[in-house]
Amino acid sequence: MPEPSDEDLLLAIAAGPGALAEFYRRHVGRIVGFGVRRFADPEDVADFVADVFVEVLAGAYRFDPRRGSALGWLYGLAGNIAAASLRRQARAGAAVRRLSGRAALDADDYDRVEAQIDAAAELRATYRALLGLPETDRRLLELVAVDGLGPAAVAEAAGLSAVTVRVRLARARQRLRTVLATTPDRPDATNHGTNRGTDPTTHHRTSPATHHAPATSEGLR
Repeated sequence: MPEPSDEDLLLAIAAGPGALAEFYRRHVGRIVGFGVRRFADPEDVADFVADVFVEVLAGAYRFDPRRGSALGWLYGLAGNIAAASLRRQARAGAAVRRLSGRAALDADDYDRVEAQIDAAAELRATYRALLGLPETDRRLLELVAVDGLGPAAVAEAAGLSAVTVRVRLARARQRLRTVLATTPDRPDATNHGTNRGTDPTTHHRTSPATHHAPATSEGLR
């Protein structure tokens, strides 16, 4: 019997939680990576991972395979949760740690996540700059500049044609350059072997499953 697709798993989760474990196994690495590029604390990453998969369970019924891929739906869900969490932190200052999310990462994983957080400091600064853009621009540029996807992978994740993605990315890059040009130097941005001549929205991976470090924001300044 062929292995069920991600779309099949989401449809199954909508009917009951039995398929959630397999969906989690396939995508937890992506979601942890998504989190460390946006949060500077391992417990925030753990909370974020837990929130995403709780919402997968609660919201799988909203997934419509006619409107896009399961990966695009998951990235959209994760993006909404990350943005909402960062808005709460900005309003509250120091966010209260929720115990429920801590089980999403084992104790032995925290050192690894902290190392990933250190390496992603400048990407988080780029992500904060992206929050000032219109949502349609921000979501596409997040996938390129923060998550390191190429235009073809972004098109798959966003459920758009490659031509539409390229046009929207060109417009969104110009808006991001304007935002970065008026943003003071970020104190937490550090040089981790950065190629300063690289535009982060043009450097990309070959597929959503590839896990190399994306470029940084220096090329847009």
